[in-house]
Amino acid sequence: MTYNGTDKSKKSSVGRRQFISAGGAITLIAGAVAASGGAAKAALTRTTMTNAQRKSVVLEYLKAFDRGGKNTDGSSILDLFADDAQVYFPKWGLANGKKEIGKLFGAIGSTLKAIRHDYSDFNWIFSGSDTLVCEGTSYGVHRDGPWRAGVPEWGAGRWCDVFEIRDWKIQRVFIYLDPDYAGKDTARYPWLVGKKT
Repeated sequence: MTYNGTDKSKKSSVGRRQFISAGGAITLIAGAVAASGGAAKAALTRTTMTNAQRKSVVLEYLKAFDRGGKNTDGSSILDLFADDAQVYFPKWGLANGKKEIGKLFGAIGSTLKAIRHDYSDFNWIFSGSDTLVCEGTSYGVHRDGPWRAGVPEWGAGRWCDVFEIRDWKIQRVFIYLDPDYAGKDTARYPWLVGKKT
């Protein structure tokens, strides 16, 4: 048998795979894959989660930001992430893995004196899979000044996050917002020239 042009006829190379249907979802249970004596990691779903459970992970994540990076139990916000998770933030880029995510959150957090999310106004979109979207507003104090969604209407504070959550861990979150919290970057946009925050 060949796989990607490589002979995989050795018995120890590929473990047995089974497909099991559970509640309409297909769960993959893979045997151990040995490559040069090492074990390969795979992003396999091990537990089934409901939309409400995924939503609870997102709420814990957002509330951790409001608490300076601490979860309800006092642990780090990074404990909500899978080891190989990805986070995208505008003007920072893509962070891969908990170490880089910690750097990203540290860099952003160092510019914020306070942040608060408006939980009662969230819009939720559930895909029926591991992906969900949360749209909302926030307010707070950036080192360059305060912000509040809608004040002014063109200013910062509106955001939309796209999450992928499996096994009670955030696998991926792409954050879409205007990172100019204090509204100082107006000269480069003709429609904002002369407008005050």
